[in-house]
Amino acid sequence: MFYSKIVDEDIEKIIDECTSKLLLEKLKDKTVLITGASGMIGSYFLYTLLKLNKLYNSNIHIKILIKNERKIDSKVKENPLVDIIIQDVTNEIKIDEKVDYIIHAASPASPKIMKEYPVETNFANTIGTANALKLALEKKALGFLFISSREIYGEPNLGQEEFTEKGILGQVNPLIPRNGYAEGKKAAENMCASFKEEYGLNTKIVRLAHTYGPGMSIYDGRVQADFLNNIMHNENILLKSDGSSVRTYTYIADAITAMFLVLLNSRDIVYNIGDENSKTTIKELAETLVNIKKEKNLKLIFDIPNDSINKGCASFKNGILSTKKIRSELGWNPKYGIEEGFRRTIKHLEEELSIQVEKNYDKNIEKYN
Repeated sequence: MFYSKIVDEDIEKIIDECTSKLLLEKLKDKTVLITGASGMIGSYFLYTLLKLNKLYNSNIHIKILIKNERKIDSKVKENPLVDIIIQDVTNEIKIDEKVDYIIHAASPASPKIMKEYPVETNFANTIGTANALKLALEKKALGFLFISSREIYGEPNLGQEEFTEKGILGQVNPLIPRNGYAEGKKAAENMCASFKEEYGLNTKIVRLAHTYGPGMSIYDGRVQADFLNNIMHNENILLKSDGSSVRTYTYIADAITAMFLVLLNSRDIVYNIGDENSKTTIKELAETLVNIKKEKNLKLIFDIPNDSINKGCASFKNGILSTKKIRSELGWNPKYGIEEGFRRTIKHLEEELSIQVEKNYDKNIEKYN
């Protein structure tokens, strides 16, 4: 992930928020394994721990498990407190040294990948989670955090507007291959609960609603990604539905703060993470993004196909997460609304684009000299 000024500000906010709650002191001199460390969530955890070491000499040893080494910045590779493990999470994880905490974030997040590679998506969440849990048990880890999803709830029942951690689950059709993501997450959650019950492992689960921010791909097929892609390429935003579906959006910095709270300071096993105050329809989100960059004079255009079935999206669209539990028990309070969060995301993308243009210019200069 490109480390922009926005990302640096976010990391400092996360640290300030968690330090005020005396959380991050628990990580001093510990070893933390992050799977999926090149993704948006894994990257934010990685950069937060690196910043802690820099600011407070926390001596946190960081092990990152990734499939593609090229996605990791050279400065991270050179850091003496970082060990890089190149492998697929579906293979057995072998580490000789101690591991105190595991943050298991390795999972496809792109609807395109979920549709085209449903088996690999399922395996990352089932076999991958089993491997990570076995390692946690072997190392007698102090804490294990599994990044789950709102999708485990499925489609709400008639009249059900929100999902709570102990409430009624909705419907998920297991015969739709795309739903291997939701079913894989559900199986992984069961494993976390089982390892806690049978072996006493300190497992934690966070169910994320739609989470966005620096580090997300604008090509992954999600609605917010498509809209940002349009904005960055000066294109009118195309809506391929009536835009009436309601969602909540959580900015990544707020979500990471919540996850640190759950990993290091919670008593229960599972917590929803979302922001009901950022509830919006798809159409309203598109209008917000157009307004953020109103100098581009972009428009909102409806282009609803006759056959919108099986486009890679989840087969369930309604129901929002209740976050009363994490707010009341852990004092979590998201700081960024939709407009501010997406404004920051766009600034990050613009900085990333300007750096890429500058690098390409430098390469061309070298080519002709």
